[in-house]
Amino acid sequence: MKKTPYFLLLLSFLAACTSSKPLPDLGQAKTTEAPSALAPHVEAVRQQFAPDKRVALFDVKTKGLVLTGETNLPAAKTALLERLQTAGISFQDSIQVLPEAGLKENTFAVVTLSVANLRSEPKHPAELATQATMGTPLRVWKHRSGWYLVQTPDKYLAWVDASAIKLMVNAAFMAWQQGEKLLYTNPYGFAYAATNTQGATVSDLVYGDVLVLKKQTKGFYEVAFPDGRSAFVSAPEVQKYNDWAASRQPTEQNLVETSKRLLGLPYLWGGTSFKGVDCSGFTKTVYFMNGLVLPRDASQQVHVGELIDTKEGFQHLRPGDLLFFGTPAKDGKSERVVHVGMWIGNNEFIHSAGRVRINSMDPAAPNHDAYERNRFLRAKRISPQASLIDLRTASLFQ
Repeated sequence: MKKTPYFLLLLSFLAACTSSKPLPDLGQAKTTEAPSALAPHVEAVRQQFAPDKRVALFDVKTKGLVLTGETNLPAAKTALLERLQTAGISFQDSIQVLPEAGLKENTFAVVTLSVANLRSEPKHPAELATQATMGTPLRVWKHRSGWYLVQTPDKYLAWVDASAIKLMVNAAFMAWQQGEKLLYTNPYGFAYAATNTQGATVSDLVYGDVLVLKKQTKGFYEVAFPDGRSAFVSAPEVQKYNDWAASRQPTEQNLVETSKRLLGLPYLWGGTSFKGVDCSGFTKTVYFMNGLVLPRDASQQVHVGELIDTKEGFQHLRPGDLLFFGTPAKDGKSERVVHVGMWIGNNEFIHSAGRVRINSMDPAAPNHDAYERNRFLRAKRISPQASLIDLRTASLFQ
């Protein structure tokens, strides 16, 4: 999401989106190329279990006849070893199955900041890969110099600074999950040290932050943070999580109304929150606010939902449908999906390009976007069944 000379910077707001992010540095040292006898088997298992490195780790190489590397998929390692044994190929297994032993039992974590920045490499100057809001549960796979390789509920792999999370053993994690939750529903606000909105703050908050309810006082809720801090939030700005989840209705009208609450937000490569969004972070946030979790990147979102016929125009589209843009497959080169927006009706779509804005597919409209129109690829309709997680039925924060 995110490096270019100044004359390309404006294009980055339009052309660059999450699908073109470099993959995270997962910490595997480079080794020699696999011998021909092993390579086809390693590649076959990788294609079966981890075709998308953004959501599954199978970084297995060979050194001579020694299998090296790591994976967070025990089933993939088992499948590879069985495959080689069946083929009668000699090998030595040195594949590490994560989580790494150095973590001991701290293999879970919960985000403790209003918005945690997750990066492609374990360092602050690295590219912003994605974000996670407070209360988001994470799986922890490995540690490097104050950073942790974590996996979000949508399976995205990235590195997070230790100061943004609370590491937990399974028992502590389950205790946190079982606490009664509040979800912050204002676009932006604060948690306070006392029942006084003019006093000191404990943290800022954004839509989607999740806290544990301790008790209710006049006009406020006392809440607990994942790292043990306590604070007070204004009662009208939060909702009990179970009530919020049960009230989600991802209808055409609600999706459009929700999307317009984000109008004007700045484009942020890697952003998925009210502090800034990239193109797929925008569509992901809109659907999250309506109870559905989408894949992280545009090139992942394009693979879910029902394909809508746009061969003869846009008359079959409905508000809430996702529009995908990029470069079609040509001359042996694969298709590249690099941008996504959402249809809102009247030949218009809303997307994050420079800022969250509304543009038209109609050449006669004053807000016509010829650039996006010319690189339109296809449209998809997302049903609850097509989403990764339906928060109305899943126990993501419970």
